[in-house]
Amino acid sequence: MLSMFDSTQDFLLTSLQLMSALFIFVIGLAALWGVYAFIVDSTQKSQAIRRNYPVIGRFRYLFERLGEFFRQYFFAMDREELPFNRAQRNWVYRAAKDVDNTVAFGSTRNLTVPGQVIFVNCPFPTLGEDAVPSQPITIGPFARQPYTIAGLFHISGMSYGAISKPALEALASGAAKAGCWLNTGEGGLTRYHLERGTDLVFQIGTAKYGVRDAAGNLSDERLQTVAAHPQVRMFEIKLSQGAKPGKGGILPAVKVTPEIAEIRGIPVGVDSISPNRHPDVGNTAELLDLIERVRRVTGKPVGFKVVLGAYGWLDELLGMVHARGVASAPDFITVDSADGGTGAAPMPLMDDMGLPLRVSLPMLVDKLNEYGLRERIRVIASGKLITPADVAWALCIGADFITSARGFMFALGCIQALQCNKNTCPTGITTHQRKFQRGLHVPTKAVRVAAYVQNLSKEVGIIAHACGVRSPRELRRFHAHLVQADGRTIGLDQFYPESERQIVAALSWPRDQIEVVHASEHRSRPSPLEPLREPSLEPPIAAMKSAPSLRAPAE
Repeated sequence: MLSMFDSTQDFLLTSLQLMSALFIFVIGLAALWGVYAFIVDSTQKSQAIRRNYPVIGRFRYLFERLGEFFRQYFFAMDREELPFNRAQRNWVYRAAKDVDNTVAFGSTRNLTVPGQVIFVNCPFPTLGEDAVPSQPITIGPFARQPYTIAGLFHISGMSYGAISKPALEALASGAAKAGCWLNTGEGGLTRYHLERGTDLVFQIGTAKYGVRDAAGNLSDERLQTVAAHPQVRMFEIKLSQGAKPGKGGILPAVKVTPEIAEIRGIPVGVDSISPNRHPDVGNTAELLDLIERVRRVTGKPVGFKVVLGAYGWLDELLGMVHARGVASAPDFITVDSADGGTGAAPMPLMDDMGLPLRVSLPMLVDKLNEYGLRERIRVIASGKLITPADVAWALCIGADFITSARGFMFALGCIQALQCNKNTCPTGITTHQRKFQRGLHVPTKAVRVAAYVQNLSKEVGIIAHACGVRSPRELRRFHAHLVQADGRTIGLDQFYPESERQIVAALSWPRDQIEVVHASEHRSRPSPLEPLREPSLEPPIAAMKSAPSLRAPAE
């Protein structure tokens, strides 16, 4: 017994000595590091803080890095953060997990903030048995293979390369389950897009990845190869995107793996930077020529994505469509917001360039109405629309479809770590490092992507029924109000009054002849934050004075 006690005592003493020695060793290392850091800091010339305050000045940069974490989890209120606050993210997380998404004890949203959107309920809401699902809409009536789909909410462009393989696989599987489309982004078509049988929108970026020849020019042969896949339902020509209007896509070198380089046709480990515009599209006429070329070669609907900026350009575009004939029109326009996106971009473009969607979407819809082309050209709204209220607002304004990228990133588990461009995404969504990707379980995340679409669509329906309509696409501008600086609210229909118009042939457009009769009543459109002014009548534009007939050439 005494021997066991002695051995235990010896073990404890030895352990204590080792721990003491280890402690002294660590302290010694810290002291050596402190001396080294002091010498380095006091002699370096690039950072004034470290030079003036050796060693302790380093903590300033440490706390700066940690500040993002502490603000997100401890200090910021639920509705304070940007680009998406905690309340928005939590709604998406709960919707994707298909758990209870109700709240208790009243709203935490400040309903008096100028510019806030509030929906106006009907005294006699739509009964559940009277509600109807969203009706199918056809895109591209002049294409050989038009695309018809009912869904409201779809996945916006995220290239393979910008997002990881498991993220793309989960999005493709989830989209197939939910019945929505998946935009490929400008990085080309991969087997991961095709394997799940998902409806796809192939995006043609300024570098023509996936559909270019050896010289980087658009290839009709490659277009036909891509279009031969039945899953590819439409083609979208990207003119600009919210993160960087006026600048091409950027894929950092660390993300250009051998596989991605092969898909895109670019060197491995070199920054993939697209031109800031299509080299072959320098004016509106050339844009319409490109749209017609892609539609003729592929036989499928073709539109373009744009961040609106120059007001007069829409008049030029739509006026030229009138001159050429309605068949020459883009089949859809995706209008992106200047609020930034998932991609890396220079701060001046991310923060200060382009019109936000709250301005550009009403402007686009009004112009299409003004030219009598609203039913010919479908409108897709994109940009920070991730909750039911966001989607319902876009439908009130006049969008046919809504797409989102970052909303689906949240459905995959994104925590808004703001590391999309660094290949260090902790959730495995925007990184090609396997150690991070292993946390993204594809079957689980695919279910969450589908649940997000389904629950969002369901709650948009709840808003629509509370407003007294049977289906979300029946929402109109008078169903929503904007809060004014004095706390009062005024209907969206008064801020953005729609032109009176008559569209002959309604939703079924004959291929051999289409006549559009238009009588325009132009009204002033005040800023949502300005007091309402009495609308003033302006003469209709010169091109529309005679209400010309538009005849589409026979195929």
